[in-house]
Amino acid sequence: MNSLEQVTAVVLAGGLGTRLSAVVNDRPKVLAEIDGKPFLAYLLDFLSASGIHSVVLCTGFLGEQIRTRFGEKYGNLNLHYSQESSPLGTAGALRLALPMVTSESALIMNGDSFCDANLKTFWEWHSSHDAGASMLLVEMSDTRRFGRVVTSADGLVLRFDEKDEKGLAGFINAGIYLIKRRLLMEIPEEGSVSMERDMFPGWVGHRLFGYSCKARFIDIGTPESYASAAEFFHNKHRNDMYEVMSKNKVSQRAIGLKPGGRS
Repeated sequence: MNSLEQVTAVVLAGGLGTRLSAVVNDRPKVLAEIDGKPFLAYLLDFLSASGIHSVVLCTGFLGEQIRTRFGEKYGNLNLHYSQESSPLGTAGALRLALPMVTSESALIMNGDSFCDANLKTFWEWHSSHDAGASMLLVEMSDTRRFGRVVTSADGLVLRFDEKDEKGLAGFINAGIYLIKRRLLMEIPEEGSVSMERDMFPGWVGHRLFGYSCKARFIDIGTPESYASAAEFFHNKHRNDMYEVMSKNKVSQRAIGLKPGGRS
């Protein structure tokens, strides 16, 4: 498989949202609204812009609301639903959804965070390393809330440093993964299983890689971070517009036009 367009994306959208319940308690966390738009829509727009065509939504708590809101199509995305009847954890939800994954590697995203990294570049890196699993890592000046991921020079994940109060700089897990289907089949089929606590530690040192990059990141897992989401996406929109304008100016200069299209 040579193209990200052929990859099945899986969004983990079944979290209970306990920490966010003070401000969002009547819907799944992925339906929390930001400027009148559910958070999940930002994720789906991002996947669509990256060339993805097929998305599996792993739903749980109040999952029927997600299907009612988004249906089977969202723009050019085909949406499929894997509904858990009881909480299965992040890995258990993936194992349940595995029959819907049709690609050799799945692109997996947490449903409560957003990172504007280039997914095509991430896919190319994952493919060139022939990695069993790759996690996208972003640089943070203060990692105390998330913990740090330490890798070797070639990207092999060596260890996870737990959350602490030191506030050191480093790379954090951005909640986006590319994982080969054969590794996902190692997830136990019964009970609640966590990717972070149960699966990743067993892959450290030999099958788990980390792709380090600089990109903007936010999660909406707490009332404080949720409150900052609108500004995050406003800034992203401004940055995207600036990038488009800059590219247009470069293209115009390349063909001998002044900005505005006049020679």
